Amino acid sequence: MAGIYIHIPYCKKRCVYCDFHFKISQKDKSEMINSIKLELLENINYFKNKDVKTIYFGGGTPSIIDIKEIEDIIRLIYQKFKIKKQPEITIECNPDDLTISKIISYKKIGINRLSIGVQSFNDAELKFMNRSHNATHAYNSIIMAKENGFDNLSIDLIYGLPDQTLNDWKKNLLVIKKLQIEHFAAYCLTIETKTKLSHLVNTKKITPLDDYNIIKQFKLLQQFAKDNQYLHYEISNFAKKGFLAKHNSAYWQNKMYLGVGPSAHSFDGKKRRWNVSSNKKYIDAINNKLNNYFTVEYLSKNQHYNEYIMTNLRTMWGVDIKIIENRFGESLKNYFTKEIKKWINKNYVIHEKNNFKLSQEGKMFSNQISSDMFLID
Repeated sequence: MAGIYIHIPYCKKRCVYCDFHFKISQKDKSEMINSIKLELLENINYFKNKDVKTIYFGGGTPSIIDIKEIEDIIRLIYQKFKIKKQPEITIECNPDDLTISKIISYKKIGINRLSIGVQSFNDAELKFMNRSHNATHAYNSIIMAKENGFDNLSIDLIYGLPDQTLNDWKKNLLVIKKLQIEHFAAYCLTIETKTKLSHLVNTKKITPLDDYNIIKQFKLLQQFAKDNQYLHYEISNFAKKGFLAKHNSAYWQNKMYLGVGPSAHSFDGKKRRWNVSSNKKYIDAINNKLNNYFTVEYLSKNQHYNEYIMTNLRTMWGVDIKIIENRFGESLKNYFTKEIKKWINKNYVIHEKNNFKLSQEGKMFSNQISSDMFLID
């Protein structure tokens, strides 16, 4: 399985928590779209004749650029890459960007999955996050998408907000139930350096939610998923049967993917590559046929092992001891089985045949458990 990620580096405004690369000004947009196309052309042999099964427009906010620009990129990908029949094609959208005509146009150009950045159905929470939409926009955008041909929708929600009560969080989840949304991602608010949120915390203008209440919200999330037949297939991702995100699943399963655009990441099975987080440097390098717009890292055996543990332990499939043995050898298999025992004894990890999976309780400590398995070069 192979996937292509296209980073569209523009947003209307910066959310309080965001540390992704984007610009608010779109003055270089035409040059950027052209550079993204040129980078795609540079990489037409990247997958070595493997089928591309997923295309994902992320950002930034892809929904703020013209339909024609998205269509041109999709057409180029179809012309130059080997595309599987009926690939999953996703675009990230802000609720306030979606109109009936835009939704219909997305469908016409081949997009078959929308990922809507709702974050909350609560106006006060949206205002705190500095989102450009309100709760009504969020609700109506989902209704519009469903009424105009999209039966594969995903939304993002954020929990663990300052002063967010358990009941506040429950109300957000109940909207998912009411609208029968096929897929959703729920992320705990993270305080990243050099963000407005970090500044507010450091200057004591807000107090982060304590771990006790965050855990209560996560447990409510787990119970909601179970009660409403959502597969909790990755720590932050939940889906009805048949609606797992194919593109993101490829990341977690260490499949090949190509990322184009500033700050985009790629992985070919042996090495990782990430593009410069600067619109100007990216555009200049592409247009001048320079290969200095990305950094390459060849992964060692230990790094491959660490990534396998980190990504797979987060999923409902867990870690397969046979894969560890086949890919990394018997010594790493023995190391893993020895180190994982203490987490099994704490009932944080479940051992079934060849698989080691996080228990409901263990999912709250996934980062700690996986990092405990890591090897340092």
